[in-house]
Amino acid sequence: MGEVYRGRDTRLDRSVAIKILPAHYSSDRNHKQRFEREAKAISGLNHPNICTLHDVGSQDGIDYLVMECVEGQSLAQRLEKGPLPIEQVLKIGREIADALAAAHRSGIIHRDLKPGNIILTKSGAKLLDFGLAKWAAQTCSLATMSASASVELPVTEEGTIVGTFQYMSPEQIEGKELDGRSDVFSLGAVLYEMLTGQRAFQGKSQLSVASAILEKEPLPIRATKPLAPRSLDHVIRRCLAKDSEERWQTTRDLALELKSIEAEDPASSEGLVNGVVRRANVYAWIGLCLAGFLLASTLFLLSRLRLKGRVSQETIRSSILPPEGRELDRWGAAAISPDGKYLVFSAIIPGWGGQLYLRRVDSILAKPLPGTEGAQTPFWSPDSKWIGFVAGAKLRKVSVEGGSPLILCDSSQLRGASWSSNGTILFVPGAGNPVFSVSEAGGSPVAVTQLDKSAGEVTHRWPIFLPDGKHFLFFSRGRENAIYASTIDSKERKLIVSNDTNVLYASPGFLLYVKNGALMAQRFDAKRLELSGSPAAIVDGVPVFGGQQHGLFTVSENGILAIQSKEEMISQPVWVDQVGKSLEPLMEPAMFAMFDMRMAPDRRKIAFGITDPKDGVDNIWVHDAANHQTTRLTFEQLIAQHPIWAPDGSQVLYTSNRIGHPQIFRIPTTGVGEAEPFLPSDYSDVAESWSPDGRYLAFGRAPIEGMVERSLWILPLFGEKKPYPLLPGSHSQQWSGVFSPDGKWMAFVSIESGKGETYIVPFPSVHMKIQISKNGGSRPHWSRDGHQLFYIGQGHALMEATLRFAPGGIQVANTQTLFRLDIPEFEISGDGRRFLVFKTVDNQEPSTVTLISNWTNLLPR
Repeated sequence: MGEVYRGRDTRLDRSVAIKILPAHYSSDRNHKQRFEREAKAISGLNHPNICTLHDVGSQDGIDYLVMECVEGQSLAQRLEKGPLPIEQVLKIGREIADALAAAHRSGIIHRDLKPGNIILTKSGAKLLDFGLAKWAAQTCSLATMSASASVELPVTEEGTIVGTFQYMSPEQIEGKELDGRSDVFSLGAVLYEMLTGQRAFQGKSQLSVASAILEKEPLPIRATKPLAPRSLDHVIRRCLAKDSEERWQTTRDLALELKSIEAEDPASSEGLVNGVVRRANVYAWIGLCLAGFLLASTLFLLSRLRLKGRVSQETIRSSILPPEGRELDRWGAAAISPDGKYLVFSAIIPGWGGQLYLRRVDSILAKPLPGTEGAQTPFWSPDSKWIGFVAGAKLRKVSVEGGSPLILCDSSQLRGASWSSNGTILFVPGAGNPVFSVSEAGGSPVAVTQLDKSAGEVTHRWPIFLPDGKHFLFFSRGRENAIYASTIDSKERKLIVSNDTNVLYASPGFLLYVKNGALMAQRFDAKRLELSGSPAAIVDGVPVFGGQQHGLFTVSENGILAIQSKEEMISQPVWVDQVGKSLEPLMEPAMFAMFDMRMAPDRRKIAFGITDPKDGVDNIWVHDAANHQTTRLTFEQLIAQHPIWAPDGSQVLYTSNRIGHPQIFRIPTTGVGEAEPFLPSDYSDVAESWSPDGRYLAFGRAPIEGMVERSLWILPLFGEKKPYPLLPGSHSQQWSGVFSPDGKWMAFVSIESGKGETYIVPFPSVHMKIQISKNGGSRPHWSRDGHQLFYIGQGHALMEATLRFAPGGIQVANTQTLFRLDIPEFEISGDGRRFLVFKTVDNQEPSTVTLISNWTNLLPR
């Protein structure tokens, strides 16, 4: 009956949804009344799970509603993929029950609750379409309902379309007086479908569906979902009671019941989902096949063992999925607590970023940890009460009981961390660093290892304490990758084993590490610091995060392995228009990480980095759009990153650690000639931007070792060629410096406000600073004429800031969101009408965490 358009509220600078009643319906009394009814119904409702009405009006004979623009997919679309995880059923059900409770308190009955009217967004479920809503105590007949209700798929084999009858209450079908309990029935039908993937009442026609609702009971939930909590089964069955007096009397009661199930102990008799059942599922299925008493006795025995604190000696495997709508973060493996009770992992919303989630191993629910947005690489305290992580360029910790995270010290990234029983934390704050220590109470970090330049060491990573809390192991990356042992009060070290990945110490005296895709276990004497015997492969197919030499596994002290599967990133450079619509691909999809995209001055060639999935080595490649050829430009053994073009396109500068620490090299783009140092120094340098007139180079500089982050420096390519800092005296981190097309301005990113924001300063005389972004801004790019600055905002949104130049400086005339990026990289065409972006090809299974109990049973006898 209606049409919905995306619109822009120019006064308040926000996206809106504009729902109109087409002219050919405006003359229809029923449709017009329904449209007006929707406006009146939702105008008085203010609830986070109900789509908000902003305005209502009529123009040129067309009635319209201006509503909140809700981004997401409908529950009906999600159900096409199958049933939802139990925790999502509970969350969505509770949110919609709360929304209905708000409507009922205002005297409004929805009457058309169905999956198609529920939208799943990043902030929660949203209830839409009150077009059939009526105030309580008004009646409706079967005839008027069937004539006016919107129809939805699926279509039966006979071709009969079954519409919203699937979710009607018995009294609604019979045309009786309705109250809020009718919506309770409809929500029960929706909950049933979310949980089982099947509709509660089915039929080949509207008549047969109506008959099933009036006379039949749905198939028991536990017949298709045997691990569903009994309490949830009870809640849904009570929703679907034929007699409204036997249902939950209000949706508020229903919401409280669902909330109670979310919080209940999954190991209790009402919540048998993971704990006991996960360990006993094999026996349970045998019991179902053989005899009921076998199942009962098995469950009883396991519960008795649990009560006595004994652990089954069987090796059981189980899989854990991330929360619905989120993905496991590729940058940080899940971590199991030392006592084996908890699993913590970073889960992201694609294109938005993520946060840490905590889940009891014996639970069905993973709960977000407030204040951990943007967190990566979680690790545990030895008592399993605290979780360490890095976020916002700080090393932090948060209690498993909740509360605000506490800052320990600066750390832009995290390449491993370990927490000892004496209160010391070892960590590596990013690439090119040794291992540092800091107190669990916070303070100034101190380096406890030293890079050996004579051995070509470029970084230390992945420290792990041994049981005495004094000795530790760490990974060294250099000409020969290896594992060393050292102590926190001495920089002396001992070679343990040559290896290309990190190791973990596992009780009772083993080192675990990945080699050729297999998880290896080898005996290790933690007192003598010696390996013995031969390594044994215990698990195949364990992934390694190649660029970081990090095996995606973790182990608890009571013998539980947690292995995170790796979701290979298939990416493709694609040209898109100004709203993100794909126009044409630049290259075919490839299963490797692509990064650092830079377009040549003539806009015909593109330089970018590629990470070899086999060894994690980064190198620079160049694609020629004219002849569709892609050629490798560098042949480094470790890293080649951050390519930038010379103004005439004759050479590319890039950063390599071929001499032991990051340095800027240059290489001709003709393919003839070797790479050579461009700016030799005793610092870690990264090329950023070359001025259009060729007179200046902007680059990032930081000490080779230490906690000081890089700042922007300028190298004059004339005269004495003496580099100097762009902002002398500044103590904040700066990066991504890029010259304007006329060379008179520089845009860059600084973290001085606590998070990365985009700024502009005049050049070469820096006498002012203008902040461009307001809620995060990275990777600035100038338009060809310099009147727009594009950058990446919150949630990978591509932002466009229109600049107005005046004698006193620059003013931001307007800022708007263009579209969201799959991967936070982009380039701009010469005419400024197209963008080159990396699109991800979504045809893979989601990353999961596999738990393996009693892993020592996997050792060869």
